[in-house]
Amino acid sequence: MSRTLWTSDFHFEGGRVKVHATGADLALDRGLLEEVGLWLAYYVPVRLKGALTSVMRPGPRVWFAPNAPRPWYLIWMAACWGGVRFVRTPQDADAAFYFEDVTTGESPACNAPRRFNFNCVDVSKSHVAEVFGTVFGYPLAVDPAAWTGLAVEKGEGNGAHDGRVVQCPSPARPGWTYQRLIDTVDGDHVVDLRTPCVAGKPVLVFIKRRPVHDRFANYNSSVALREPAEIFSADELATIERFCAAMDLDWGGLDILRDKASGRLYIVDVNKTDMPPLRLPWPQKMRAIARLARAFLLMIDGEAARGRA
Repeated sequence: MSRTLWTSDFHFEGGRVKVHATGADLALDRGLLEEVGLWLAYYVPVRLKGALTSVMRPGPRVWFAPNAPRPWYLIWMAACWGGVRFVRTPQDADAAFYFEDVTTGESPACNAPRRFNFNCVDVSKSHVAEVFGTVFGYPLAVDPAAWTGLAVEKGEGNGAHDGRVVQCPSPARPGWTYQRLIDTVDGDHVVDLRTPCVAGKPVLVFIKRRPVHDRFANYNSSVALREPAEIFSADELATIERFCAAMDLDWGGLDILRDKASGRLYIVDVNKTDMPPLRLPWPQKMRAIARLARAFLLMIDGEAARGRA
């Protein structure tokens, strides 16, 4: 299991930052430095709260494998806030958590009595679309050669942000997936409903807005925090839970879109190694992390966790 210093995950070269795990190649510019500053607004208070909690009321011992989450992952922030103790072997753990920032993987052998995300090993776009169609009863995926109208062409990879709108019918490109284009345009922005789920249930909703011309970009113009019941009906929440169960997803963020014309929901992406939305206002950042930490502890530790987070 990787326990190296997290700064070894990237290196600087020619005025750029290269991330080893994902292959991302980022310009070291003002925009990136601003993003780092926004991340620090999460990291510093979470680290301080975690240090205090680990002394005053330490949480459960959790073995993350094959990799320990780095501080920029949402699960690290929730675990740290709740005083979770990161341990190096399953023998020392109260629970085990499969954590690997890949699209398809293989969870490690483990006989821990409480295991989370161990069966969620495929978050490819085609698998997500297949499970979505089965659970929700209407399709997301399209055959570009038979579909008439606009569609979204995406790679299978998780977090690639390589989508583009294409006019169909058109021949499919090998290695790419195709989904119907969901209309979420509000003025000159598109609206995404990023929904963190813990124990297979929605806990929060981040309302993310991006310019229409950058609808597939990895940044947001603004983010707002909402309760799931404010955004989804009771039937929709129940169906989202069934989707999580079908994906074997105990922890992860769902990218959900609501089509303007039909009102239908579409789950277009599943991210079990999700990151916090940096554009969320600071008070909402802390509120969201506290809520996720509480839900995480309850999932891991049950009744013993009540009141700790």
